[in-house]
Amino acid sequence: MNVYTRTGDKGETSLYDGTRVRKDSVRVESYGTVDELNSNIGLAMRKISDKDILDKLYQIQKKLFFVAGELATAEEGKFKNGVTDADIDTLEKWVDSYLEKMETVDAFIIPGSSDASAQLHVARTVCRRAERRILALSREDNVRPTVIKFVNRLSDTIYTFARYLEEDIRKVDFTTFEDIK
Repeated sequence: MNVYTRTGDKGETSLYDGTRVRKDSVRVESYGTVDELNSNIGLAMRKISDKDILDKLYQIQKKLFFVAGELATAEEGKFKNGVTDADIDTLEKWVDSYLEKMETVDAFIIPGSSDASAQLHVARTVCRRAERRILALSREDNVRPTVIKFVNRLSDTIYTFARYLEEDIRKVDFTTFEDIK
């Protein structure tokens, strides 16, 4: 199998269901950003030693293929393996479980006191961008609400894992400003 097909040389690509679309369409941006998120999670995993979080991130990576596959399908119902409400429940349970292990912080934190947390925070911001792109797509075309909800909850999950892996919680203090030297 060739990696190149030459079918995209004029700025179009084929979706999962065979529909041809512009490569800069909101749909392609949506699933492309999910792909970018998946890659960032993979990179973060290279920095993480916590076996439980690694296992959960691997499960998330597999689910992201379902999200991308559904977004890469224009014909409603053609992609059969979408994320479910049970997947969202799982993410919520993981968040709750890890929040119980951490001290409550009612402030913004400066991300990245460890390599692992820093990379997860990058993944979290990519996840938020994916969510925005999916919402933009939902204004043009049908997107199952479960997909939107899953990606929203996923960013919370990634944030929670990143926060758990912080080596030092550095809170943002909006009442003072130290000069940058």
